[in-house]
Amino acid sequence: MNPVIELRDVTKDYGGGRGVFDVSLAVEQGEVFGFLGPNGAGKTVTMRNLMGFIKPGSGAVSINGMDCFDDRAKIQRDLGYLPGEIAIMDEMTGTKFLEFMAGMKKIRDLRRMRELIELFELDPSRKIRKMSKGTKQKVGLVCAFMGSPGIVLLDEPTSGLDPLMQSRFIDLVLEEKRRGATIMLSSHLFEEVERTCDRVAFIRAGRIAAIETMDDVRKSRKRVFSVAFSSEAEQSRSLASHAEARASGSAIEVVVSGLMDGFVKDLATYGVADLSAREQSLEELFLHLYGMDGKGAGNE
Repeated sequence: MNPVIELRDVTKDYGGGRGVFDVSLAVEQGEVFGFLGPNGAGKTVTMRNLMGFIKPGSGAVSINGMDCFDDRAKIQRDLGYLPGEIAIMDEMTGTKFLEFMAGMKKIRDLRRMRELIELFELDPSRKIRKMSKGTKQKVGLVCAFMGSPGIVLLDEPTSGLDPLMQSRFIDLVLEEKRRGATIMLSSHLFEEVERTCDRVAFIRAGRIAAIETMDDVRKSRKRVFSVAFSSEAEQSRSLASHAEARASGSAIEVVVSGLMDGFVKDLATYGVADLSAREQSLEELFLHLYGMDGKGAGNE
């Protein structure tokens, strides 16, 4: 199967360690692909290459087999896009802007636009310059999805949205996936990626560190135990005996995989005041597996 979105050995070097370097990835038809990394890791540079806004210094970037820079006008006819920094016409109302964009995209049936406005509880009647960041983000999301595009590129799509609207965005992505859309979303919010994506790539300092299926990620996850001890002396004794443990306020955190028997038996030799457990977050898992420190390189 030929990928819908493909980057092959793409480098765009801005100097000083900024840019992306030898980036290769492929997104299949109908897939939701997460592109993860801290701010400054190179996510926006990659998205701009895909949109044809910039040309890579080397390597190839294609959508549906077409070169993203040379064929950008043709590609964008069936493409929804939400930029990381929304810059739209401030003196227009949201309604006028969306109608203008619908005309540009030759969208004659505006029912989907109205459905999305209702979904995000958007009041588009105000001028854009008077809108909050979150409201502008809703306008951008409506614009990206209102034409029911076959391919959608989203750069930090829930920036500025409250938790309820973030949840509705996730529902929308899952709905679009069922419709057959191919979606690539860049994010530093691991929950939305975990709930929507089939595969995920992690980029660090402009380079791909890993590409994993979400099923494999879930299988790799371990449990994190937070243990509060009966005294500081007991906490210090435990920390001295467990190199993998780390202090977390008045407790320690220990990552455990496999059977819990050995961990529980060891814990019984200490005075324990409280114990809780949770699964590793996706972020913690990547940091653990690939030795990342979470710091970007100023690439955005």
